[in-house]
Amino acid sequence: MAVTLERPGVDALLAALADRGYTVVGPTVAQGAIVYDELRTTDDLPVGWTDEQDGGHYRLLKRDDDALFGYAVGPQSWKKFQLPAEVRLWRAKLGEDGALTELEQPAPGPRYAFVGVRSCELHAMAILDRVRPGDRPFVVAVNCGQAGGTCFCVSMGTGPTADSGYDLALTEVLDDGHYFVVDAGSEEGAAVLAKLSPGPAGPEEEAAASRAHARAAEQMGREMDTTGIHELLLANLEHPRWDDVADRCLTCGNCTMVCPTCFCTTVEDVTDLAGETVERTQSWDSCFTIDYSHMHGGSVRNSAKSRYRQWMTHKLATWFDQFGSSGCVGCGRCITWCPVGIDITEEVAAIRADDR
Repeated sequence: MAVTLERPGVDALLAALADRGYTVVGPTVAQGAIVYDELRTTDDLPVGWTDEQDGGHYRLLKRDDDALFGYAVGPQSWKKFQLPAEVRLWRAKLGEDGALTELEQPAPGPRYAFVGVRSCELHAMAILDRVRPGDRPFVVAVNCGQAGGTCFCVSMGTGPTADSGYDLALTEVLDDGHYFVVDAGSEEGAAVLAKLSPGPAGPEEEAAASRAHARAAEQMGREMDTTGIHELLLANLEHPRWDDVADRCLTCGNCTMVCPTCFCTTVEDVTDLAGETVERTQSWDSCFTIDYSHMHGGSVRNSAKSRYRQWMTHKLATWFDQFGSSGCVGCGRCITWCPVGIDITEEVAAIRADDR
């Protein structure tokens, strides 16, 4: 049953999560973008900010209200915490007897509470958890009240309203006053919510939340026809559109870095100059780097065409074969943060329009 939480109640929520031993992480403004970092109070949130997004374009703009979550998504995803960009796997020292002694074990990570998780990101977290299982954080989802210029979660069936995977789900309402309609999605979520003394959500409050959800669904900046997309892409591996996109693609890997589900990593062993200490680290990699597909004799995908085709067909087609779902959640980050504005929805539409 939905309840309402007034604006000060969000501060109480952050404090309650911290009191339970969670490291509270959520959206904040830094270096001209909305990123995810540790939160202490609602003053750390992007109060009164929104984002303007299009292909290769991102700007923060001031809103005419004090919305706490009045933006779409920024360049970072929760992958930053599920699969950190760099992790030391182990470190060891060579002894006088020639044996390696392990110096330290990886430290256990903090217990996270994620605040401000969008529905598309909930789906991405679930996808990544199938690939890289880890400890489950406490999740405070925020249902979208507006969509970004590159969003297409409706096409992917991943939003804009959270349907599972959260402990609490908030809908920010600004139509008449400033409050949140809140649903509990777990027993722990209900226990935390009970500590906040919420008010009842009547028909008017629930109707206002529903209007916000509908408004976001109608504002999608992009759309993608996913009908038979697995067969469509795999039947068109030599379509001339791959050459067209290769002429524009810089193979920089930005799309994979900002994607909330891309999980490619590499492992590197480094020895100090004295040859006495060695450590192994795991860091993000990308199928757009030529070395990623290097095997004996050279790279398997040595052209921009082959690397872009690998990324897009994996994301939208062969991901189904591996994991039973699409690897794309429609967040639009790959479009926004592509330096040349390559649009995955346009590429699918072009191939569909000339299906060979």
